[in-house]
Amino acid sequence: MIKSMTGYGLSSSIQGSSEVSVEIKGVNHRFLEISLKSNEISNDIDQYIRNIVGKNIIRGKVDIKIKFKSPSESKYFVDTKLLKNLKKSIKDNLGIEEHLKFSDIKDIPGILNIESKKSINNTFLKREFNKALKDFTDSRNKEGMKIKKVIDKKIQGIDYLVSKILKQSKKDIHRRLRLYKEKVASLVSDLDEARLEQEIALLALKHDASEELDRISFHSKSLKDEINKKIGSGKKIDFVLQELFREANTLSVKLDDPISKNFALDMKLLAEEMREQIQNVE
Repeated sequence: MIKSMTGYGLSSSIQGSSEVSVEIKGVNHRFLEISLKSNEISNDIDQYIRNIVGKNIIRGKVDIKIKFKSPSESKYFVDTKLLKNLKKSIKDNLGIEEHLKFSDIKDIPGILNIESKKSINNTFLKREFNKALKDFTDSRNKEGMKIKKVIDKKIQGIDYLVSKILKQSKKDIHRRLRLYKEKVASLVSDLDEARLEQEIALLALKHDASEELDRISFHSKSLKDEINKKIGSGKKIDFVLQELFREANTLSVKLDDPISKNFALDMKLLAEEMREQIQNVE
């Protein structure tokens, strides 16, 4: 089963006085790139999230936003050394020993320090992240199924065109042999029939497309196999499509029958359209 690199997942929940919201978005990228936006999670949680994503996602740009509200604890610290220096400075410069009040020192930088820390329930946070990740991977799978249906339909189109070209080629080779023979016969009166048949056959073989059609059919089968695998590779599918396009291009150049040439050009178009779709496959 192929997976899209485009996806979206969201999970939010309230537990007591804590609230967590996790949003995950994915877009195309050559490799796996994880962007995690949350300033207050611990390094352990950061690493946990990156490890889980790495196990579930092969490639794509994954943006993760985590928002949470939780009760905070505040602690106040008085820098006694700075306070003593302040008192000493007042005494030395003003000649008085001042009994300082809280209102006197609260706005002086460095003396009164406040440390606020949010209480984060890591188990709660992990649970919501995993729910959002499942939602995200499910959406990628659904998009992958849509892409697979499009690719399946276009592969059927390729197979249909191969069969039409084969059928047309059988008619064309007999027509070509007859035309070559008539042309030679009109120019030469004294003929070696055996040599004539041999030369005509060689000329006809120059336009034989059976080798290209065989390779195109092989690539078509490879595509079917890859998109039906449990874990399909977008890079491999893209490579196969490059080869299929190349063969279709060679075919369009080699064929001189207008009907068959148009079939080959349609085949190139289908291959190019599939390549556009596959750019979004993991």
